[in-house]
Amino acid sequence: MSFVSFSDLRTAAYCPRKLYYRRRDDDREPPEEVERVRDLAYRYDDVLEASNAALSAEPIAVSPASYRDRLERTRTRLERTGRWESIRDPVARDRLVTGRHCRGIVHKVLADPLEPSVVSPGRPPERGVWEPHTVQAVAAAKALAWEHETAVETAVLEYPAYGVIRRIELTTRRKALYRRTLRTVRALDGPPARVRNRSKCESCAYASDCGVTTRTLRSLLGLE
Repeated sequence: MSFVSFSDLRTAAYCPRKLYYRRRDDDREPPEEVERVRDLAYRYDDVLEASNAALSAEPIAVSPASYRDRLERTRTRLERTGRWESIRDPVARDRLVTGRHCRGIVHKVLADPLEPSVVSPGRPPERGVWEPHTVQAVAAAKALAWEHETAVETAVLEYPAYGVIRRIELTTRRKALYRRTLRTVRALDGPPARVRNRSKCESCAYASDCGVTTRTLRSLLGLE
């Protein structure tokens, strides 16, 4: 049985059809900008001490003042729970882990308790985490649990471009979402149905291949 990658699960949770095109084109390497953003997650202390001018040169998505304020509030909250030190200095970085069904890179392995941290280059939702990141986090947690032969019931999601870090519990609903996505990936044989939420298509590189018609700003304003 072949292992399903964390990245394939994340993509399928967002749009199974997008995963089909990525597999077809063997398009798996992240853009260079993604790596620049993820690098922020390993330099929180330096970033907090940086000047506004230095922060402006970093791949942050908000103003330097807002970023510093968010990250300082994040640090204070995590210090109260005793988790800040583990996040800023994890026991392992970019570690390849293999579970029963999935394998992939865990950006940070945290200890006491054991849990994975998934670092996203994107924007966090207003609350919680996006479903694709939930699926990736559950997969990473299950793989860590399999390797260490111990239960892993929490995971961390980091959005370093926004100075946001959130911890989630692996609830029954989140585990069910992971299992559904895993079945979807394994059953993928040819282009699946298009997603109903066409807002996902607006920035998709495969929109023309997929054949969807995305609405322009002029049409949204009723000018077309």
